Amino acid sequence: MSSDVRIRPVSDGDWSDIVALESSAYSAIGLSEERTALESRVRVSPTTCFVLNVEQRLAGYLLALPYPMFEYPDLTRTEEIVFRSRNLHLHDLVIAEDLRGRGLAKRLLHHLTATAGSQEYEQISLVAVAGSETFWSANGFTVHHGVVPAGGYGATPVYMSRAVPADRTEKTKPTSGLLRGHSSQDEVG
Repeated sequence: MSSDVRIRPVSDGDWSDIVALESSAYSAIGLSEERTALESRVRVSPTTCFVLNVEQRLAGYLLALPYPMFEYPDLTRTEEIVFRSRNLHLHDLVIAEDLRGRGLAKRLLHHLTATAGSQEYEQISLVAVAGSETFWSANGFTVHHGVVPAGGYGATPVYMSRAVPADRTEKTKPTSGLLRGHSSQDEVG
């Protein structure tokens, strides 16, 4: 993998690429969202949403927003409320299909974890879909069997979370350089 990998905040000019990546990851499994819903998630928490550029190409994105623990966004609705929560919900993490398996999803996840720590979040939650809980488990997330996401998240969604490391020495400053949990075996959507 080239060293020309950069993570940065989402900008207005990114939306065509984000929508195309989201559609390619989720349309076939019936979980694709409207652009307005995706934009609303960034609008409520712009400091926890990122794009990943590889060789100046938008190759992935991550959307996370504060949400009450054991709750999750409705895929059919825009976000209207900014929750005051110590839980950061990782709503979406997608990597371009031709770049999966190269550790890019883990880079975005590490960046999010560092950002969450610097913003004093205590937990990161997500809804794993399409069998991606294996990827998330390998990255420290645990299943909450009593929480079953309502319709809209596919046939077998799994609510998961993990603590943001309390030891500040474990956290590094966020680097520049599929959730809903969607994943291939070794790389998220």
